[in-house]
Amino acid sequence: MTQAFEIGARAKARCDLMGAAPFSEADDMLVRRFLTPAHKAALDTLKFWMEEAGMAVRLDPAGNLVGRYEGQAPGAPALLIGSHIDSVRNGGRYDGALGVMLAVDLIETFHRQGRRLPFALEAIAFGDEEGSRFPASMACSRAVAGTVDPQVMEMTDAEGTSLAEAFAAFGLDPTRLTEAARRPGEIFAFLEAHIEQGPVLEAEGLALGVVTAIAAQKRLLVRFKGQAGHAGTTPMGLRKDPGPAAAEAVLALEHICREGPLAGTDGLVGTVGRMTALPGAFNVIPGAVEFSMDIRAETSATRDAAVAAVTARIEAIAERRGLKVSVTLMQELAESPCDAGLADLLAAAVGDLNDLGGQAARRLPSGAGHDAMVIADLCPTAMLFIRCEGGISHNPAEAVTDADCALAAQAMVGFVEKLAMRNDFSKTPQ
Repeated sequence: MTQAFEIGARAKARCDLMGAAPFSEADDMLVRRFLTPAHKAALDTLKFWMEEAGMAVRLDPAGNLVGRYEGQAPGAPALLIGSHIDSVRNGGRYDGALGVMLAVDLIETFHRQGRRLPFALEAIAFGDEEGSRFPASMACSRAVAGTVDPQVMEMTDAEGTSLAEAFAAFGLDPTRLTEAARRPGEIFAFLEAHIEQGPVLEAEGLALGVVTAIAAQKRLLVRFKGQAGHAGTTPMGLRKDPGPAAAEAVLALEHICREGPLAGTDGLVGTVGRMTALPGAFNVIPGAVEFSMDIRAETSATRDAAVAAVTARIEAIAERRGLKVSVTLMQELAESPCDAGLADLLAAAVGDLNDLGGQAARRLPSGAGHDAMVIADLCPTAMLFIRCEGGISHNPAEAVTDADCALAAQAMVGFVEKLAMRNDFSKTPQ
């Protein structure tokens, strides 16, 4: 237990170190966006830690940092382990980063023991999972899975910089994005450790959980267009104000997900995370209001039913108020079940911790999206959840304990050892 506690605590300490400058773009909060100087500083330090852990390290054509620890035979298929290194604005220190640090520590454990496995181990730090700089998430894991659309290079950030321009400024060739794709059989499984980002484990007094599936989601951009005008001279009855229409639409989304016929079905949730009134002056009736909608459920059917219901309400609101409206699909992710055989192995590894004061395996779905749901297009996946204080995430108050991180480290080592005991590790367990 001592070694596991050491590596778990070290992973947490490394996340804490990366919670401030130069690994953040701001001095008073954590914000580490893709292809920024803060991202570069994180990669440079991670590269050092990976090499210290016995890995050969490379930056792939999509901006992911990959460290490889060879197996007993050079070039053997690899178990890929990791998560993302970017953050949301004013985010927490452990979302994504903890999974990366645990992957590095896990491999260092085998390196220090001088052990080689029947398969290679690869640690990966995905560059952009959050979509906090460019308006689409998980582009980097999509590149690895071979499902990225090269047209993502045309996306621009808030400053008008295209993804292609950002790649070039970072020293990457935007024309080589698709070369990050891994070949079938090259990666035989993926393990992602991640904070739960929810309150279930803490409420049940459990340190760890095994993920069964990742929820389906759609991201929409809604734009109501009216007529800009003077705030003091335009009578209320003669306005075409998109502001109240947007407010009404937000309440419609809340009603559909909280009280309507679909409420309580398959964990349905809906969120408006961003709203902008244009031109955005105190004394001007906005000419347009646009806002995001994020709708998720454990099944695509429930998610799509909710999207259809809220879209119908939005169109009715626009017609009644004499406004134009557009609802644009920005991103769609289907539900992603974790591999049942790998989940059983992971649950067994968690269950083995009982003798060491750990907790029994709890199986639960993930309402949040993760790189694992994209990598599932490449290979079978498994996810380990780690308890976080208050279920808080995407927030500076994000917190985990050394003890829980130690249990996660030990469960991950146990999972790898169980994989190594199988005769044919290239196939998922039945």
